[in-house]
Amino acid sequence: MEKNTVTESPIVCNLTALNAGQRERHQANAQQLFAAVQEIRELPDGFAFRLPAESAMILKAAEFITLERLCCPFFTFGVQLEGENGPLWLKLTGQGEVKQFLQTEFSLDDRLKLAS
Repeated sequence: MEKNTVTESPIVCNLTALNAGQRERHQANAQQLFAAVQEIRELPDGFAFRLPAESAMILKAAEFITLERLCCPFFTFGVQLEGENGPLWLKLTGQGEVKQFLQTEFSLDDRLKLAS
């Protein structure tokens, strides 16, 4: 009987996974997406980002995931759209040092202090 083993990707962004046009679009989209964050919740294995539940923001989150997963396969992505016109939550989680990577990459320590 064979065992299915999952190899964890190293926590390193591979920007060569995106062509120049994709990188430029992804950076602009990510900047807009994370500028719109209204709340950040710390999770055991990452963070959840509350965003406005507007159609354009939902599409931005989907595009972000589509490109981010190419260069950063170590992330696990989650999207939750709450009922009753509630917020959109984008969750970035993973194993190992993903949480620390997110804190550094997105300067979350400063943003979390401001929210307290």
